Amino acid sequence: MLVVHGVWIAGESAPGRLALWAEDPALPLTTSSRGRRRPHPFAVPAGALAAALTGSSDDVREALAKAAESELTLHLPGTARGPLPSPEAGSEAPGRGLRLGTWPTPALVVPGEQALAALGALAEPDPEGPWLAAPSLRYLCLLAGHACDLARRGRMLPQLVVESGTPAGRWRPVLTGADAAGYRDFAAAMPPVCRSASAGGSSEPPEDAGAGSVGRTLRDALEVLVDAAARSLMPERMLLGLRPGPRTALAERWLFSLTGTDPTLPGAPAADVAELAKPLVAWLRSAHDANGPIRVSFRLTEPPPGTDDWALEFALQSADDPSLYLPAGDLWAGARLPGLPASPDETLLAGLGRAVRLFPALHEALLDARPEGMALNTGEAHDFLRQAAPLLQAAGFGVQLPSWAGRKAVGLKLTTRSRSKTPSGKAAADSGFGLEQLVDFRIDLVIGDGTVSADELAELARLKVPLVRVRGQWVELDDRQLKAALKAVGRRREGELTAGEVLQQVVDGGEEDLPLVEVDADGLLGDLVSGRAAERLTPVPTPPGFQGTLRPYQERGLSWLHFLAGLGLGGILADDMGLGKTAQTLSLLLAERADPAAPVAPTLLVCPMSLVSNWQKEAARFAPALRVHVHHGGARKRDEDLRAAVAASDLVITTYGTALRDLGALREIHWGRIACDEAQAIKNSGTRQAQAVRAIPARTRLALTGTPVENHLAELWSIMEFCNPGLLGPAKRFRRRFQEPIEVRGDADATAALKRATGPFVLRRLKTDKSIISDLPEKNEMKVWCTLTAEQATLYQAVVEDMMTVIDNSEGIQRRGNVIAAMTKLKQVCNHPAHLLKDGSRLPGRSGKLARLEELTEEIIEDGDKALVFTQYSEFGTMLQPYLAAHLDRPVLWLHGGLSKSRRDELVDRFQNDPEPMLFLLSLKAAGTGLNLTAANHVIHVDRWWNPAVEDQATDRAFRIGQSRNVQVRKFICTGTLEEKIDAMIERKKALASSVVGTGEDWVTDLDTDQLRELFALDPVAVS
Repeated sequence: MLVVHGVWIAGESAPGRLALWAEDPALPLTTSSRGRRRPHPFAVPAGALAAALTGSSDDVREALAKAAESELTLHLPGTARGPLPSPEAGSEAPGRGLRLGTWPTPALVVPGEQALAALGALAEPDPEGPWLAAPSLRYLCLLAGHACDLARRGRMLPQLVVESGTPAGRWRPVLTGADAAGYRDFAAAMPPVCRSASAGGSSEPPEDAGAGSVGRTLRDALEVLVDAAARSLMPERMLLGLRPGPRTALAERWLFSLTGTDPTLPGAPAADVAELAKPLVAWLRSAHDANGPIRVSFRLTEPPPGTDDWALEFALQSADDPSLYLPAGDLWAGARLPGLPASPDETLLAGLGRAVRLFPALHEALLDARPEGMALNTGEAHDFLRQAAPLLQAAGFGVQLPSWAGRKAVGLKLTTRSRSKTPSGKAAADSGFGLEQLVDFRIDLVIGDGTVSADELAELARLKVPLVRVRGQWVELDDRQLKAALKAVGRRREGELTAGEVLQQVVDGGEEDLPLVEVDADGLLGDLVSGRAAERLTPVPTPPGFQGTLRPYQERGLSWLHFLAGLGLGGILADDMGLGKTAQTLSLLLAERADPAAPVAPTLLVCPMSLVSNWQKEAARFAPALRVHVHHGGARKRDEDLRAAVAASDLVITTYGTALRDLGALREIHWGRIACDEAQAIKNSGTRQAQAVRAIPARTRLALTGTPVENHLAELWSIMEFCNPGLLGPAKRFRRRFQEPIEVRGDADATAALKRATGPFVLRRLKTDKSIISDLPEKNEMKVWCTLTAEQATLYQAVVEDMMTVIDNSEGIQRRGNVIAAMTKLKQVCNHPAHLLKDGSRLPGRSGKLARLEELTEEIIEDGDKALVFTQYSEFGTMLQPYLAAHLDRPVLWLHGGLSKSRRDELVDRFQNDPEPMLFLLSLKAAGTGLNLTAANHVIHVDRWWNPAVEDQATDRAFRIGQSRNVQVRKFICTGTLEEKIDAMIERKKALASSVVGTGEDWVTDLDTDQLRELFALDPVAVS
């Protein structure tokens, strides 16, 4: 199985190109002869790659017809022995010795004009084919789809550019509003492999492989793909196949170049090109004017009952914080908001002037010198809802609509009622329930919040009114929906179904034009469909062999798991970290084995390597009666020995990497269940380890994860596809039905439908819910304020002055990268001068933060306590560990990503069981999840990640079940620096914190230069 990667080669003065290369995990790491013939030891020849890609697909063959075999110089991570295999190859990264190396690699290079077609053809590889897509190729395929979406929505403008000295007509994307946010998301998500190629065979990394290369690569790729998408949507404007001649006016030649296959304009006079290009550049720049910190907003208000008077209010609104909203009437009356420009009235009028192009009816309101809004009738309000509002939102304007706007008005309601008899005619047991049980059903048509009869529906269709008030509620009536509803009237609308058929209908969610919007079911089926089964089922008691006592919510979890398993259904146990997913799973295995006369096939548990020991120890602690076998490591059993070991076991523990490597052997064994711990490891359905785990057959499946959705809904589909294969349909249908409507448009109906579809199979409880757990000790969070030393202040000011000059002279994604670089340097200064300088100089007496850490850890050790000390920088941890150990004369353990599994286990075991007071210094990335460190009752965040979710995950290493003492959490902040200012900004936006800072520090990069100067500026109180 080949792993195919995608690389974008950004052009210097011409459009970029797509390159494809592949690695074969079966090839050995190094041999001297192979090293001379093929410097990248895993890479396959370009010809072999072409054969694998085109062998079974005419579309791919046609799309790659102009691809040329070439050799790229790639900059990839590796060790002294060779490059690092990609994670899809199933190999685990070494703990240390990683570096960026240069590897000449054979590749297929696709011209820019063919890249869109190639990525479209490669977007959905055959799961049974000879190759799979690496994240870099999947990323570029998604980018190609985004480019097509921009072109379809008209989010592009024509330009006249010069490429390799020749003028050319090109389409350029317009990125405002949600599209601008999408661009930032693409920049943050770009896999480094996408930008790993050096131009011209250079051995230097592309732009140092830093943030600048992300912006340049993404900008170039999106421009090329949008240009190709635009041309595919427009027929070539040629008369009898003839292009305008060189003597034709430049403007006419340029128009033809925008639709033809040849965009160039050879021979065009430079002066004429400059004259035509100047207004086009201004046009593109003005299209992006709405991307400022303050935007014009429109609010549509429905009329009072009995009237037809809709109101459209104008306002100014903060683009970062929509709650900062100033109506135009208040503005003209003299009201102001923080952050408003010096002349807010001019900002409002200029924005309304730009909006007229998208909503021509605005010109009447602009006849007023001080426009506040305008009145609309119902027809005009419908035009605004359907046409103007989407255009204004896409252009970056704020738009606030009634809550019902954009929702599908017509839907289906499914009502079911349990019957007293099973299909066999025997009375069902009180607690009995099966998917074959018959229930009575009825389907009603719903408009708004109420059901309607067939006659009422026919009358609405006859009136042909697109916006109508039905029983006091305004709804939009779509012709397609009405036709689908009228057609549904003639179908069978009541009768009997099995519980399994009802469940499938709930998951299917009706039709695209006639969705299922409400389900009313009683009994256990109703509990299951509503997601309340865990609360309503008769709890399964703690199994006799369980060494401990399950909490009430854990018994409910056990009963839910047992219930689903009895039906042959899989589930996602998504309890918050620390609520005991491991204990509930082990108790399930014991409960299934309570009857010796009913043999149960073994469970295969797949987990990250770092958790293998944890599962072993937890099984020995809670369920010593379970026979446990670990299938991992070079000495693991194989063939007949493996089958014999499995047959003699109740629980077999393996890792994701081992499951991939031993897939052939594992899929030949009969498993009662496959359970995936930290199931976010299979969130990307196209990875080899996700495909491998799904390929292992089992009666039921269980996913354990505290974060079923980390980045996007496709991750939920991937985990659900593991738990209940095929239940949510193909990935393409899931994207169309749920992912795109929810993520792109925030569709409330799609959100509710997805919750109904997945609710029966997901159990989620939170530690913060006192009804779930009331006896967890308190978590006391506090901020520890530190002052800079004079040396730190001098360094801080020098970094600000230097980096602001760099930021002022950059733009776009390069500016964004420079802002992040500036923040990193300033945070390092706040930690310690030696952290920034990396000169190995002495530590004591030079950092206010270190001095406070010394005082605090001395108090903790003197009290006989233990503490976790988190830093996001491994290099800083390496500096602190020996210094603190010598200063405190106590053990200071240091856990980071470079440690082996055995060494990690040794450190965790010592910290948990050694009674001596000590510190555990941890790298946030390496130890922020998956560890149980309840021996600590102090948590210190020396430097802030600025993502509350990440910090909370790290804190939860100590604040979890098993913790008997209150946990003191301290977050260090240097006063007067950007640390204090960002903390204040987060406090002001607590309600929006998860969305504003959900991806770390990226949101700060959108601040303008003056705001950045204010953010970075050093206050006088900062120096001690």
